[in-house]
Amino acid sequence: MSTVAEPEPTTAESAEVPATETKAEVAAPWRMTLGVDVRDIGPCKKHVKVRVPQDDISHIRNFVLDEMKSKAAVPGFRPGKAPKDIIAKRFSRELNDEIKQKVLIGSLEQLSQDTNIEPINEPDLDVENLTIPDAGDFEYEFQVEVRPAFDLPAYDQMTIKRPTRESTEADVDAAQQRFLEQYAEHVPSDAGVEPGDFVKICASFAYKDGTLQDHAHFSARVRSTLRFEDGEIIDFDKLLAGAKAGDSREATITISKEAENFAMRGEKVQATLKVEEVNRVKLPELNRALFQRVGVETIDELRIEIEQALQRQIQYDQRQAVRRQVLDKITASATWELPEDLVLKQVENAMYREVLEMQQAGYTEQHIRVRENELRQHQVSMTRQAMKEHFILDKIATQEGIEVSEYDVEAELHYMAMSRGENIRRMRARMEKSGVIENLEAQIRERKAVDVILSKAVFEDVPMETPDTLNVEAVELEVCHNPDEPIGPKA
Repeated sequence: MSTVAEPEPTTAESAEVPATETKAEVAAPWRMTLGVDVRDIGPCKKHVKVRVPQDDISHIRNFVLDEMKSKAAVPGFRPGKAPKDIIAKRFSRELNDEIKQKVLIGSLEQLSQDTNIEPINEPDLDVENLTIPDAGDFEYEFQVEVRPAFDLPAYDQMTIKRPTRESTEADVDAAQQRFLEQYAEHVPSDAGVEPGDFVKICASFAYKDGTLQDHAHFSARVRSTLRFEDGEIIDFDKLLAGAKAGDSREATITISKEAENFAMRGEKVQATLKVEEVNRVKLPELNRALFQRVGVETIDELRIEIEQALQRQIQYDQRQAVRRQVLDKITASATWELPEDLVLKQVENAMYREVLEMQQAGYTEQHIRVRENELRQHQVSMTRQAMKEHFILDKIATQEGIEVSEYDVEAELHYMAMSRGENIRRMRARMEKSGVIENLEAQIRERKAVDVILSKAVFEDVPMETPDTLNVEAVELEVCHNPDEPIGPKA
């Protein structure tokens, strides 16, 4: 709900108060005598009806008139001396707009203080079409999505399987290779395609003898799986093995059951991939120019940064595993649900939050894109899971009094800038301009909530599996790119 200062007492009310009145009585703010009716109309959704009595509207009207009288310039009268009825007539539009604003904002503020409504979004209130009556009470109503109400079970002494893994020199070597590949040169090759090469492809996608897309161009690295935003090709490296520029290969893609194109969910699409160019990877030289670009002085310092990034990634994988277990344990007895329309509205935000957290953990763009495409293929179920996780961890953070400091934010920005080879000041300025610093703070707060659970849990250490993202290549392309077009052959 919006927050605004309530109207000050009128001149009569602000007169000198007798000494017999207590300090608490003097300081007590004026309050509306609202009539409020709140009804549940579905999961996480309430219908609210508010009645503002005529006396309260008159009080606000007098306050607004006093303000306008002290400032308005009216011909024939000295400043502050024009009668209120002349002010009201001359500035009727401004007066009515100001009264409506103060009535709405003041009543919504008081409503948020007096009820246990915790909105997720702004209420669907059509302010433009609301009119304060000249006489009588003012009523308005709206629907609002709210946080789910649930009780947290005891989260201390939970038995958690904690995946663990120690990074070795070989792990650091492999991570250094992946890091340097971000700055590698792609050298054209006339040889046949090998795993690890980059290829430029012109693709066409057909469904039931009709074309969904033709001449879709993209570049990709040859790995075992090629993942689109709504489907994937398994054994992509074997499919293209030995292919040269000009060669074509065919594959079948099964569209995700949660793809944006509802009509194509679960359908099979025939893909024809024509190789236009083959490129080999040439790593950059480890010299001062590269070190300055990534913000280090020596190769030893670079390896220290990479090893620290590996540790953050292990911690990220560990947190994700713990969060899934915690969520499963807490939701096992939960009865609250999230409405489908709310989940659908949060798909992009949930995806962005996970991408942001992977950036904090130091993952490369390639790893992040793989995860993003996986999310897109299971966007509804994963978003529902992510939202439940957010509400639970947020409630734990509130219960534990967890706060995020400026040092916490600065440390995360340093890690993110290092992993992306970007200047930290430019990154911060861009994030502040786009308003995503708050998302970063929320991520840190939720992570601290997980750390609280970890500090109270009973652990059973288990080996951490190697993530399969190293064998997946993701591209920013939907096979069924336009959900508004009819399914089948194009004219």
